[in-house]
This record gives sequence, C-alpha cells and structure tokens, in this order.
Amino acid sequence: MADFGFNEHHQNEIINYMRFARSQRLLRLKIIDSCFEELKDSRLVEETFTVDEVKEMLDGLHAVVRGEVEMELINTAHTNVVLLRQLFSQAEKFYLRLQSDISELENRELLEQVAEFEKTDFKTTNKTNQETHKPKLAPLNEGGVSELLNKEIARLQEENDKLKSRLRTLESQAMSVLDEKTKAERALKDLQRTQGDQQLSAQTKEISSLENTVAALKEDYERSLSANAATKKDLQENLITAKHELLRVQEQLSLAEKELEKKFQQTAAYRNMKEILTKKNEQIKEIRKRLQKYEPDD
Repeated sequence: MADFGFNEHHQNEIINYMRFARSQRLLRLKIIDSCFEELKDSRLVEETFTVDEVKEMLDGLHAVVRGEVEMELINTAHTNVVLLRQLFSQAEKFYLRLQSDISELENRELLEQVAEFEKTDFKTTNKTNQETHKPKLAPLNEGGVSELLNKEIARLQEENDKLKSRLRTLESQAMSVLDEKTKAERALKDLQRTQGDQQLSAQTKEISSLENTVAALKEDYERSLSANAATKKDLQENLITAKHELLRVQEQLSLAEKELEKKFQQTAAYRNMKEILTKKNEQIKEIRKRLQKYEPDD
C-alpha cells in the first residue's frame, strides 16, 4: 500500500474515498456509453442521412452527454463539500482550525502522483508482486503541526492538573474551617444547655416545693371544711395568700432567669466563644471568595 504520510487509519480513509470516486466515475461513463449505443440502435437504421438529420442526432446526443457530465461534476462537488463538512466537524470537537490551500488543487505534480497511485493501487491482478513498486506520496503540508498540537495539549493538561490540585487544597481548607466552626457552635450549645439545665433544676425544685405547699394547704382546707366551718374563711385567705406568693415567686424566678442569662452573656467564656465564631465566619467568607476565582465561567 502506498504511503500518504499519514497513519494507517487515515490512509485507508483516503483509499476508500478514491474507490468511491472511481466507482462513481465508472458509473457515469457507462451511462454515456449507453447514450451512444441507444443512438446507434434507434436512429442509425438507414444507410444514408441528410445533413439536417445528422445535425439533429448530434444535437440530441450532445444534450444528453452534456447533462450527464454536468450532473457528475455537480455531484462530485457536492460530495467533496459533504466530506469537508465531516472533517471540519470532527476538528471542531477538538478545538482545531483546519485550513486549506486551494492553489494546491491545481498542482500538476501532486495530481500526477495521485493518478499514478490510483493506477498502481487499483490493479486487481498481481497486486502482491507490485506492492514494492508502488510510488510513495510525500507528506502534504507537513509542518510539525501534530507535534505542536500534542505539546499544547500536554501543557493544558498539566495546567489543568495544577488547578485541580489547588482546588482540592482549598476545598480541604474550607472543610477544616467548617469543622472548627461546627465544633465551636456545638461547644457553645453544650455550655448554654448546661447553664439552662442547672437553672431549670433549681426552678423545678422551688416550684415543686410551692406546689407541695399548695397541695398541703388545699388538703388542710378540705379537711377543715368538714371539721370546722368557722375556720373556712381563714383557710381560704391562706390559700389565696399562698397562690399570690406562688405567683410572686414565679415572677421573681423569671426575673432571676433573665438576669442570669444577661450575666452569662457578659462572662469571658461567652465573649471568647462569640469571638471565635466571628473569626471562623470571616475565614469561610475569604475561602469562598478564593474558590470563586477557580470556578469555570460556565
């Protein structure tokens, strides 16, 4: 097989296209031959013809042959456009810009080399023996483009790997800061819960004691109703007084709870925890700004 200066796959594609073009050309030639045969069979039945009759036959044959040739030329041009469209579409997928030199299409030396290649490569007899005598075409437009393209791809790949590594580092730092923030928030909640549990326990004990007192007074009141009606008024007053005392104590407990919360917020532990959370939030904002620089625009 002749060498086109390409790899085996591309060279096979060129061979396939040349075979396709040759089959189309042979088909059109057969159609033109059939036009002449049809004229011979249908019109050349007499021994003599007038000038007008010969002219009429030649004009008809000219129109038919001209139409077939024109159709073949148009079909060849359209076929080449479709082939170029396929090549350009594949190149665009890899962000390549192909350029063609129209002047090379009329380079007689290159055209003769292609004709010689077609003549030798498409012989069906003794193809094996002729393999060593086939002409080799020199590479066309070979200027180190593939090497430059491979270097550019390698450079872009290396740069992409560096950006990915940098992005992973920033993500790791962001996750570390988020973990520290979560731990700080959890510690603050635990501290608040401990303070609240202690305060709630004291309040619960005092309320329970007051409730027991009210229950005892109520029990005494009910018991004394049946024993002595005279003491009913005193027991009611004691009960009312106890209820008022309960409300007063509850109010005092509410005020004490607010005062305790206010004092807790003024403690050094609370201020330090709040300062830590503020610093962590600022670090997260800075990390997010840095991450946005490496995110793609799309």
